[in-house]
Amino acid sequence: MKWFKKVHHYLPPDFILERADDLCIRCKACVTQCSFDANFYDQKRNFIYTLQQNCVGCNRCVAYCPTEAIVVKNRPNPFREHSHWGAYYISGIKRRAYYGGTPVKSMGNDRPFPIYWDKLLLNASQVTNPSIDPLREPMELRTYIGRRPKYLKKGEALPPSIMLQTPIMIGAMSYGALSFNSVESIGRAVTMAGTFFNSGEGGLSRDHYKFSKHVIVQVASGRFGVHKEYLDIGSAIEIKIGQGAKPGIGGHLPGEKVSESISQARMIPKGTDALSPAPHHDIYSIEDLRQLIYALKEATRYSKPVIVKIAAVHNVAAIASGIARSGADAISIDGFKGGTGAAPEIIRNHVGIPIELALAAVDTRLRQEGIRNEVSIIASGGIRGSADAIKAIALGADAVYIGTAALITLGCTLCQQCHTGRCAWGITTQDPFLSKRVNPDIMSEHLYNLFNVWSLELKEIMGAMGVNSIESLRGNRLHLRGVGLSDRDLEILGVLPAGE
Repeated sequence: MKWFKKVHHYLPPDFILERADDLCIRCKACVTQCSFDANFYDQKRNFIYTLQQNCVGCNRCVAYCPTEAIVVKNRPNPFREHSHWGAYYISGIKRRAYYGGTPVKSMGNDRPFPIYWDKLLLNASQVTNPSIDPLREPMELRTYIGRRPKYLKKGEALPPSIMLQTPIMIGAMSYGALSFNSVESIGRAVTMAGTFFNSGEGGLSRDHYKFSKHVIVQVASGRFGVHKEYLDIGSAIEIKIGQGAKPGIGGHLPGEKVSESISQARMIPKGTDALSPAPHHDIYSIEDLRQLIYALKEATRYSKPVIVKIAAVHNVAAIASGIARSGADAISIDGFKGGTGAAPEIIRNHVGIPIELALAAVDTRLRQEGIRNEVSIIASGGIRGSADAIKAIALGADAVYIGTAALITLGCTLCQQCHTGRCAWGITTQDPFLSKRVNPDIMSEHLYNLFNVWSLELKEIMGAMGVNSIESLRGNRLHLRGVGLSDRDLEILGVLPAGE
């Protein structure tokens, strides 16, 4: 208890769990459901105590309390108010001083940077260009990810591509970062929705090879789980150069999450940390990247498109131009609001740029160079709903990746503890007891519902615009208007201000 008081005094808890004793029936659901040991039952006193320091705000206990006796609240600022030294910085200094290391956080950037999606409005048809009723007239959401050549020689075949029934895919989240049941749920959902999910950088369990027609396999700097059969089962291959939540650094899967099954998928010893180097040690130029692209194409008989994933950073347009000329069939751009299983907090919160600005800059650059149709663009990093997705397409994307939204569908409450491997909802853990909390039969239906509803909403918005094909909306920024944006922001986005 002496240790607890010392830590409590030095690092105040982030959350306060309040339990109404008159409503509590001592069922101990909060004790058994909490994977962070924040609740414990004293049998002698017949009382349930809370160790506030351990509460991560996942709200699992709230959801399972049969009498609604529990409330979890954000702790008010425990420090003296200061306009310059806010709680974020004071707490950050204390944590670094106490633990002697940089804090690691999960999920996306939670700092209050501008969200450009919320400052972009969509057009609607009126008299001269009538709207379309999506219930009575055909609306085409189908799109293709791959190269679109300017012309074909006689007898020449089209380059390989993948067909999406809806322009929404599940972004890269590895088996290891996610539990087996989470990957299973995602695989079933994209199969039903006619779209794709990305395997992430950890290979795949052989039990998930059955999703081969709906999976994009990733090749990252660590080459974990990459072998001939793995490349062959993918419908497309993605080379991961960067990730929006942690540009310029590698990946890390803690050894605690490397179970026997994960070790087989990643081809590393059980219980060892999976550390991806920051760079690919065979890529130091566009020419090197081209060699890897064509090595992967050669290894798979030129039968599938190759995507290159980069983080949204400064000079991203020039980088994308080089990638397009290197032979890539698609470019995936991941903004700094993108999620992560684990990243240094300082990187996640302060490195990179918003996907909206990066996407617009890349689309503009490729159009200026006359090579836009030679490569597809996938946007990701903080896509929260169908409105964000359609705005991304109007800014120049062919399709979008979602990640955090998919995990929320599986039950995630954004407690930002993915890296601990103790996810109370069973989503980002390898603990066999916790993993069972994700039921693929139920969660795959929920995720399919999300795809279905978002697709219906896309059609509704397109109908209001008078557009009947998602392809014709791509890069058509006349359908967007900016509100509350500076002239420079509007210039980069290529969008007119509202009222014009």
